[in-house]
Amino acid sequence: MKKVIVTAFEPFDKAEVNPSYEAAKQLPKRIGEADIELIRLPVVFGEAASILEKRIDEIRPDAIIMLGVAGTRTKITPEVIAVNIDDARIPDNQGNSPKFEKIDSVGADGIFSTIPVAKMVENMTKEGIPSELSYSAGAYVCNDLFYRIMNHLKAKTLDISAGFIHVPNPAESDAETKSELGIDEIAKGIQICVETVLKEV
Repeated sequence: MKKVIVTAFEPFDKAEVNPSYEAAKQLPKRIGEADIELIRLPVVFGEAASILEKRIDEIRPDAIIMLGVAGTRTKITPEVIAVNIDDARIPDNQGNSPKFEKIDSVGADGIFSTIPVAKMVENMTKEGIPSELSYSAGAYVCNDLFYRIMNHLKAKTLDISAGFIHVPNPAESDAETKSELGIDEIAKGIQICVETVLKEV
């Protein structure tokens, strides 16, 4: 049986919920021939990655799909690359606020996702779910997690497909910028992404 870790974040910046987690909760425990393990991570620089790294080393999953919310976007956006920078617009949930700091002083400037991001967009689009590739995961905790995990896999030479997907605020939210997609449709998009990954691992 294959194993896939899906991560999503707790609420932050005074929000009551985080759409990434609300959507991910709707994923079935099994998709195809894979068991799905959902992990809710804190919005804290470094700590989110430490928690996930520990679980990766414990179970050695076949794939890792990390999720977060991008409040200024209206589509589901698989990320192409993680960049080696932390630059907090607002403090994280423990008050940390790094400003233009390298995540790893000797690490690569960028590390590409190893999940089939273009195919994900193609498959979601076929199902009528608005999606597009993103070439910037930002410089907040989402990118921090993404970079640290890709760096961890690279350092340990682990052959595990991994990447990050940003989701928008759902239509039913009271956010200023939101998607036409309801939370159920965002969940469907995530499931399509998981299914797309499973065809390649």
